[in-house]
Amino acid sequence: MATSNIPTLETKRLILRGPEAADYPDFKATFASYRSRFMGGPLNPYEAWMLYAAEIGHWNIRGYGMWMIHDKATDETLGMAGGWFPAQWPEQEIAWIIWPDKAGQGYALEATHAARRYFYGQLGWDGAVSYIDPKNLASIRLAERLGAVKDKDAVTVDGNDVVYRHPSPEKMRASQIADAIEMEIGHYADPMFKPKGYALD
Repeated sequence: MATSNIPTLETKRLILRGPEAADYPDFKATFASYRSRFMGGPLNPYEAWMLYAAEIGHWNIRGYGMWMIHDKATDETLGMAGGWFPAQWPEQEIAWIIWPDKAGQGYALEATHAARRYFYGQLGWDGAVSYIDPKNLASIRLAERLGAVKDKDAVTVDGNDVVYRHPSPEKMRASQIADAIEMEIGHYADPMFKPKGYALD
């Protein structure tokens, strides 16, 4: 699947589209930074290049992958979100990362919610997990805001991560999880909204 054939998703503030060469500098800078410590980083330039190539190749192999998140108003890149299922992964994962200077604006919540809705509605997924470093409290909080719960019985990637299981499509339809997420996204989209406390993605 060429990157031009990757579906584009739109939300209130964001456009999710396939990763392109022009997006690589932000990706490289983020994975060279301390922010990537919970995702295998920091990486040297060669490692970052190989991972970025894998992000694009994943779309060709699996038919889905990680979208690049763009600000709808400015077109600047903000991070990535989507599906991830490389070899040795026990289950299909929903993952995300936001560039260090873009955190705390609700972008990961908005993008991941859209990605999950696509996977459930368009690809027929019956569920998903997120593998998270137990020290990555920001990602744990985000998973919980998405309705995911810790699954102590699930197989982990390498024994050093915890598994958060996302609600199934049926549970999403039968609960108020989606409504709560939409309400929170609406707050972040309000220019008068000033979140307080710890920056959440």
